[in-house]
Order: sequence, then C-alpha cells, then structure tokens
Amino acid sequence: MSLGKDNKIHIGIYGRRNVGKSALINFLSGQNISIVADLPGTTTDPVKRSFEISGFGPVVFIDTAGIDDKGEIGSLRVQKTLDTTDKIDLAILVFESNIFGEYEESLIKNFKNLKLPYILLHSKSDKQILNIDLYNNLKNNFTKNIIDFSINSIVKREEIFQLIKKVIPDLSLKNKTLLGDIIKKGDLVLLITPIDAGAPAGRLILPQVQTIRDILDNNAISIVLKQDEVKDFLNKSKIKPDLVITDSQIFGEISNLIDKNIFLTSFSIILARQKGDFNAYIQGTPHIENLKDGDKILILESCSHHVSCGDIGREKIPIWLKNYTKKQLSFTVVSGLDSVPGKIQDYALVVQCGGCVLTKKQVQARLRPAIEAKIPVTNYGMLIAYVNGIFGRAVQVFKNSENKYL
Repeated sequence: MSLGKDNKIHIGIYGRRNVGKSALINFLSGQNISIVADLPGTTTDPVKRSFEISGFGPVVFIDTAGIDDKGEIGSLRVQKTLDTTDKIDLAILVFESNIFGEYEESLIKNFKNLKLPYILLHSKSDKQILNIDLYNNLKNNFTKNIIDFSINSIVKREEIFQLIKKVIPDLSLKNKTLLGDIIKKGDLVLLITPIDAGAPAGRLILPQVQTIRDILDNNAISIVLKQDEVKDFLNKSKIKPDLVITDSQIFGEISNLIDKNIFLTSFSIILARQKGDFNAYIQGTPHIENLKDGDKILILESCSHHVSCGDIGREKIPIWLKNYTKKQLSFTVVSGLDSVPGKIQDYALVVQCGGCVLTKKQVQARLRPAIEAKIPVTNYGMLIAYVNGIFGRAVQVFKNSENKYL
C-alpha cells in the first residue's frame, strides 16, 4: 500500500494484536470504518482512513497489523507495519491490561531513530486502569504523552485530539504557510498557470490551488493568467506585481517577460521549500555542472499518473539536462513511494518533484538516503531554473536582508 496519495497529516496506530487499534480509529472518527473483532489478527495490512480534526486539519489514520503477529505470514505483516513508520507524522502506540514490554520498547526505539513523535494510549481502561507504577515508569523513561482511555468515554476522545494537537502543532493547517514569510497584506501575486495537454481536465493542479488559498490566507491579492495572456496584461494594466509565480516548465519564457526587479519563482520551488530539504536543494543544484558521460540520474515523482507526450519528469527534464550538459546521461524514474532500483550510490544526481501529494515527512524520507550518502539532490523547479540560467533569480525571494535563505 502506498501512503503517498493524501497530502494530509499521517497518523499511524500501532500495538499488539487485539489491543484495540481498530476500535480506536472507529472511536476517534465516530464511524465504524475499521473491522473490530475479538479474534487477534483481524487487521492484516495497513489500512488508511481519512478524518478531519476540528481546528487542526485533515488527517489520515493508518490501522496496522499487530506487532506480535506470528508465523511466516505474520512476519510479513509485521514488516509492512514497520515499513509505515518512516512515512508518517505521528505514531500512536496502543497497549492494554498494563502489558508493556519488548514489543512496545522495540517500536519506540524505531520511533526515536526516525525522530518520530509518538503518543502512548492505554486502552480498555473501563476493564483495567493504568497501573500508577507503570505510568510513572513510562513517564520517566519514554514520554509524558500518555492517556488512559476507554472507547466508552467521549471525554477521552477530545482529550486524545487535544494531545495530538499539542504533540505536532507545527503540522496543523492553521500553522502551515507557503508564502506567509515572504508576502504581506495587500501584496499582488501574479500566478501563471499553463492550460495545456498536461493540465488535468476541468481543474487546476494541486500546487496552484494551494498557492491561491495561501495568498488569500495572508490577505494578499492573486491574479491568475495563462502564459499567453501575461504580456498583454502587463502592458495594458501597467500593474507591477510584487511576486510572480509560474509553472516551472515555462521559466525561460516568463523570465523574459517579467522585469528583472520583480521577484520570480515557481510553484515547484515553493513546494520544495515547504516540504523538501531546501538547503540541500540549493547546494545540490549547481552540481549539474559536474555531471559526466555515463552518469545515472534518479527522478522521483510523487504521484502515479498517466504518462502523456511531453511528460515533465520522463521526457522534458531528461532532454533539458542532456542539452545543457552535452553529456550522455541515463535516467531512472520512480513514481509514488516505490523502491529505488539498485543502490543510491549508483546515482550522480537525484531530482525530486514538488511533492504536492506527499507530506513533508514522506518527501524528506525519500531524500534522506541520498543526502546521507552525499549524493547531490535538486528539485524539478530548481533544475529547470538552472538550465535556463535563472537559478539565482528563482530563489532570490527566499533570502532575507542578510542574504541567507529563510
């Protein structure tokens, strides 16, 4: 199962078989969306359930198989459970009957290695309350984020939601912003959105929609145009925008139309800053100059989609990169969260898309092996800006008065 189809906060529910993981999801969502039974092992594979936490934002609960599953098939289920931990934003570890041992401690060790925030929930407290000695041990040695709860107590439901908000406050949609630190009230932002064969029928792509909403949230003004309308609009209106955001694929064309004193960037670069490792992208992009004949390039798409003629990741970027470097390069494209073929050290450069349908945790997990192996990484928008000779201009808006990136 791919966890990368929802641009929402992902919360994994973990624990032994039959401790109440599925019941917890039903309890939190107020719906019977996960199968609950007394038979251990009812949940066999990770299952996703979407829900909106009031005043916080949309989340995806991931119901996982028990970490104490047995046998050959059971071991495969446990591995699938563990595979989810580097793709989520918060872990909830459920235990019952004051049983907390090697299974739970092993999971927590994994959480800590991944720097993954987690909550401990002692379930079925209507049958047996959390022992005070165990509570103190957990609080002193693991985390203070512990709740003793029963699905029969609606008060506990709100208590769990409040704890989620407390543990990962920065992930709330209320606190997320794409442009909040670079635009101000009343600023005019010009958005250039091509409507071509690559555009989805009848709608804007997700980064464009997210950017428009963020501009409104920051009390600024957005004007949306197609690229063939830009020249006439600027000439007739005499409006000087504070910022221009374009589709990366037409960077070269738009750069020639926009006054050099006006900030210019792309939707992909904005997303790179919000979700990727922005500094690693900044440092990695100029390594395009070091590519040589025979180098392998890894292209990471965030979504699986129908491949059309002129696909940016599979066709355009390889062409642009070959034309710029004049080198014989080979390309491997990996969609969604699929595994990367071979070793990461086989690649000379990793190119990540904007990641509009992934969470920040998922994008950074995808990049981590390359960064740790000191493989240069870049982003679709930054690469395109670089080969068009406008890399410095495309990231200038993200610098502060001390010439450091925000």
